[in-house]
Amino acid sequence: MQSWEEVRAWRKSERAALLARRSAMPRDERKACEEAITALIGRSVPELGQVRSLGFYWPFKGEYDPRPLARSLHAQGLRLALPVVVERARPVEFRAWWPGMRLTPGVWGIPVPPEGEPVLPEALLVPLLGFDGQGYRLGYGGGYYDRTLAAMPVKPLAVGIGFRLSRLPTIHPQPHDVPMDLIVTEHRAFRAGGAVAGEHVEEGRH
Repeated sequence: MQSWEEVRAWRKSERAALLARRSAMPRDERKACEEAITALIGRSVPELGQVRSLGFYWPFKGEYDPRPLARSLHAQGLRLALPVVVERARPVEFRAWWPGMRLTPGVWGIPVPPEGEPVLPEALLVPLLGFDGQGYRLGYGGGYYDRTLAAMPVKPLAVGIGFRLSRLPTIHPQPHDVPMDLIVTEHRAFRAGGAVAGEHVEEGRH
C-alpha cells in the first residue's frame, strides 16, 4: 500500500474484522486471557513499580479489563488517572481516579471523572484493537492516543495491552503513528521487535 487513502481503507476493514474476532471470544477464554495478562504485566513491566502515576482506561467493546489491576496498584499507593475527551480530535486530558469515585458518561458512553485537575501520568496502559511486531497499535481511528503521546511534555512509558488474536503482520504505520514502548498479550510481553518476558510463543496472525 502506497497512499494514505489505501491504508485508511485497509484499516477500516481490519478494525471491523478485529472487533468481530475479539467479540467472539468465549467468556471462559477471555477470563483466562485477562488473568494471564494481569500476571504478565506484574512480571514484565517492573517500571510500574518505579512510577508515581499511571493512566489507564475504562474497558470498551471487549478490551482487556484493567480495573482489577488498577485497584491493586491504587492500594499500593500509585496515583491513577483516566483519559477524558475534552475536545474531539484533540489530545485527551487525564483526571485522577480512585476506587468508588463518581463517574459520568463521556464520549461513546465511556465513564470518566466529571471534574478534577489534569494529571500527567508517568506511564500509560493503552488498549489495543490491533498491533504489530514493531510496537505500533491500531485503535478505533480517532487518533486520540497518538495525539496525546505526541503532545505530552515528557513522554510516558506507553504499555499497549491486547489479546494475541489482535496481532497483525503490520499496521502500515504512518508518520503520525506513535509506537508503544511495550506490548503485553496473554502470551508475551515485548518491546518493538523482541520478547521481554513470559511464554516464548510465536505470535503469528490468528
